[in-house]
Amino acid sequence: MIRSMPRIFSGVQPSGGATLGNYLGAFRNWVALQSEFECIWCVVDLHAITQWQEPAALSAQTREMTAVLMACGIDPQRHILFAQSHVRAHAQLAWILNCVARVGWLSRMTQFKEKAGKDRENASVGLYAYPVLMTADILAYHATHVPVGDDQRQHLELANDIVQKFNHDYGVEFFPAIHPLILGPAARVMSLRDGTKKMSKTNPSDQSRINLNDDADTIALKIRRAKTDAAPLPSEEGGLVGRPEARNLVGIYAALAGAEPADVLREHGGKGFGAFKDALAALLVETVGPIARETNRLLADPAEIDAVLRAGAARAAAIADPIVAEVERLVGLLAV
Repeated sequence: MIRSMPRIFSGVQPSGGATLGNYLGAFRNWVALQSEFECIWCVVDLHAITQWQEPAALSAQTREMTAVLMACGIDPQRHILFAQSHVRAHAQLAWILNCVARVGWLSRMTQFKEKAGKDRENASVGLYAYPVLMTADILAYHATHVPVGDDQRQHLELANDIVQKFNHDYGVEFFPAIHPLILGPAARVMSLRDGTKKMSKTNPSDQSRINLNDDADTIALKIRRAKTDAAPLPSEEGGLVGRPEARNLVGIYAALAGAEPADVLREHGGKGFGAFKDALAALLVETVGPIARETNRLLADPAEIDAVLRAGAARAAAIADPIVAEVERLVGLLAV
């Protein structure tokens, strides 16, 4: 069957809450892509357990992330939304691809080095092999496009190495090349406490981020406390050089307003940060407020979320299972 639109796969871990960085760097762009691509969206709970998770919290966070995605505009009727562990093809294909990927390739992955830190001997094998499971996530659907941040480019390069080696080793052109989609004017939202570090849901300080379930008072307080320097906001972009916190706040405002940083500076530059922070907080409340309200409405009925995930998993498996069955045939595994 010939697809009328190219197919996208992307996923998000359910560990921790969703942040403004997730929204501006990913979710908002995912929603826009739904008119151009056949989309498969996944809450990647198997990736989450590469580092220990409290079981009850992981279950709750999987539902919460599903609700957040729907509240942001992900459409589980037109597209597919499911939990990774509900489709066994991911784990089945990951094992086969583990036998194709080379140890040397994985040893060069910078994200493993960053997450494992100095105590790499105590990191889980799952964390080390994370990029292979990510490759399986994509290839189980023959997806050709993946919206990612710059920090995932290396993993997609590895995925394409695996594609090429599998096709070469088995003399086929079975798996397609994977193309990264780097999208959006605010693909990298930084911490409110340190403008040189990415905004992260795993940062121990809740003051470092805007959560998509923060209320108006919390958002206003966090922006008021956001780190800045003593100089006024510049009137031109050149004045942001060497001022990462100022650049971050201006970038967030520009992304929310659909404007360029230069436009923001022309309107707000030359003044102290007080009035600008008030305007930024108001814009954030306008954006995050409806998402938080819809998320809470969905979470009030967990059965509705579970039904969405079940339906999505059935549709996802209908695509992935035949592809993985063919992979098993190609490598010589007997059919059941």
